[in-house]
Amino acid sequence: MDHRVLSRLAALAVATLLALTTGCTGETVQGRPGASGVRDPFFPKAGNGGYQVEHYSLDLDYDPADGQLHATAVITARAEQGLSSFNLDLSGLEVEGVSVQGEGARFNRTGNELTVRPAEDLEQGEVFRTEVDYSGRPKAVTDPDGSDEGWIVTPGGQGAVGVGEPVGSMAWFPGNHHPSDKATYDITVTVPKGYEAVSNGELRSRTEEGDGRTVFAWHSAEPMASYLATVAVGKFKVTTGRTASGIPLYTAVSPGEAAASEPVLARLPEMVEWGIGRFGPYPFSATGAIVLPAHSLGYALETQTRPVFPGAPGSEELVLHELAHQWFGDSVSPKSWKDMWLNEGFATYAEWLWSEDHGGPTAQQHFDAYLAGDTRVDGEAGSDWGAFPPAAPRNPKEISASPVYGRGAMVLQRVRQEVGDEKFFALVRGWAADHRHGNASTADFTAYAEEKTGRDLTEVWDVWLYGKDRPKAPKDAKDAKDAKASAAP
Repeated sequence: MDHRVLSRLAALAVATLLALTTGCTGETVQGRPGASGVRDPFFPKAGNGGYQVEHYSLDLDYDPADGQLHATAVITARAEQGLSSFNLDLSGLEVEGVSVQGEGARFNRTGNELTVRPAEDLEQGEVFRTEVDYSGRPKAVTDPDGSDEGWIVTPGGQGAVGVGEPVGSMAWFPGNHHPSDKATYDITVTVPKGYEAVSNGELRSRTEEGDGRTVFAWHSAEPMASYLATVAVGKFKVTTGRTASGIPLYTAVSPGEAAASEPVLARLPEMVEWGIGRFGPYPFSATGAIVLPAHSLGYALETQTRPVFPGAPGSEELVLHELAHQWFGDSVSPKSWKDMWLNEGFATYAEWLWSEDHGGPTAQQHFDAYLAGDTRVDGEAGSDWGAFPPAAPRNPKEISASPVYGRGAMVLQRVRQEVGDEKFFALVRGWAADHRHGNASTADFTAYAEEKTGRDLTEVWDVWLYGKDRPKAPKDAKDAKDAKASAAP
């Protein structure tokens, strides 16, 4: 059946949709349609119901000269219910064909939803393989806060990068694009000779083809949320090595940013080892960084194993922040986008700990600077960090706002003040270990913190994590003295 013809015949639209949700014969339908979203509080259409992805195999062919992407996505998933149809998130791009379990499947496009109707209903528990052939010029997606994500062409048109927080990955591959569904990945990228193609995980092979193209095959063995997947195409300067504990290091730097990036990236191996000491074993099989041409993006992003920077990183703290996300955000991922403070609060607090351990202001001094608005100690102390509670942003725009970062870190410092260093750092390491490669919510964290430390932290949660009013310093000198004593080593 030719879906392109059907899509042009408005008179058959109702019949087409009906066919997607009923059987082709008069037999009883054993499955039912999977939901078109997971009802995330801020991105209700993100992700899809009825299945969980186990593995993505993406085969991408991209030419910066014309911006065309030709691709095949093979998605291995497990049905969580009997499925008569299911959805994939995909923005733009032309779908040329879909098969499920090796048989051609009907499909329909509505907005960012690709609805697939297998030839046979899928049984609950069945592992099934969906293949999608697609092509076109992938485009950027605009976030609620006005920033661009998705597929970004770098300045001068000499390359491109795929970045996905929160939902931009649907601009370059079909999938279940919500952090609650993590999967392993193989990403193969074919580019013209002279270009590098960099992605997550480990580079399995680099092959020069006879037609003047190069094929890069990347493998991510550990589960990854789709917003953390990346592909960067450009004429990068590549450096490889290992950290002191043997973790493979792969950095790709735009030549124009190499000199400015070198001093900061030179400390990346040291930062990894420091993170292992503070947070526990590094959760992935590789580490590194991608430095794009300046002004490619308006932000850095913690893409798994290989954070992306829009030009030379301006500080050690920025690199450390994105590295800390490998534990907090990438390995321990949020259950919903409302839980973003668990990513950003921990990563900001990691900056404070790095400073504390390397002769700069202590975490307590950063905390005090926020309370006083002292930008001499911390440049972000003057931000509106008290505008809303970090665990309760009011809209999707606010998941990247100051309270999620700064006040999120202050929550952690308040826990440290209450329980002391020994219990606090056992809590941090335990959180990273016990939720490794999984998902967690704010409620999971508060329950875990009280169980791990043996302390009732209700006041911390009520005032700092959920309180609508801007928190204040301890109300009297005795409280301040007690807080300082409990925070001391």
